Amino acid sequence: MKFHEMTSGALADVDRDQTLVMLPIAAVEQHGPHLPTGTDLFICSAVAEAVEQAHPESVLLLPTYWLGASAHHLRLGATMSAELDTYIATLCEMARQPLKEGFKRLTFLNGHGGNVDPMKVALRNLQVEFPDTILSGAAYWSIAEEVIASGLEGEDKFVGHACEFETSMIQHLRPELVDEGKRANAGPWLPDVEEGLFVSRDMKQRTQAGCTGRPDLATAEKGAALFEGIVDRVGVAVRAMLAEQILE
Repeated sequence: MKFHEMTSGALADVDRDQTLVMLPIAAVEQHGPHLPTGTDLFICSAVAEAVEQAHPESVLLLPTYWLGASAHHLRLGATMSAELDTYIATLCEMARQPLKEGFKRLTFLNGHGGNVDPMKVALRNLQVEFPDTILSGAAYWSIAEEVIASGLEGEDKFVGHACEFETSMIQHLRPELVDEGKRANAGPWLPDVEEGLFVSRDMKQRTQAGCTGRPDLATAEKGAALFEGIVDRVGVAVRAMLAEQILE
């Protein structure tokens, strides 16, 4: 079920308890020299739509929210970003409407690393207001961590930025948007965790290339296999949330 394709009458008839409202959240920002700024938007939307297609009777899919918390990319240009307070408030506002209409289960499906922390704050705020609901959220790569690690060839076995993973996914989903002539090894990049401490560095400090890892190792075939595995794993998470008991 897609919220934006349904009439108000059809939405009124949707089961409030055994339906998971899914709100995909993404970003539009620079993705190095070879990937489109809409990379996170394209990947997150495609995963969410495939999950809805696999669970058409139990997932109510909202349109993807494209504006992310991307301040750490601003110095590299070609980036749209919301202030953190604005972003958290907007997530709460979007989630609040279906919850006020009686839906009992909602999840944010995230497609951008900068959204993770504000997403959790939004969920904490919403839980106080709607204690008799199941509120959840995660980046799709957290749900499918093992699938992604097993499908990558380079040293980085996780989702970076315009990396082997994201490049493979866009080669699969939107190959016409990849500038293949500029796809190259991104070289070394600084971590954001040192000795267990989070170190707040923006992307210009972490990588001068504006991307990370080994996009030169990406292939559309890897992207297709990764996409299928991610959709399967997110489907498992969806079914878990539908089975979760609501405690008042």
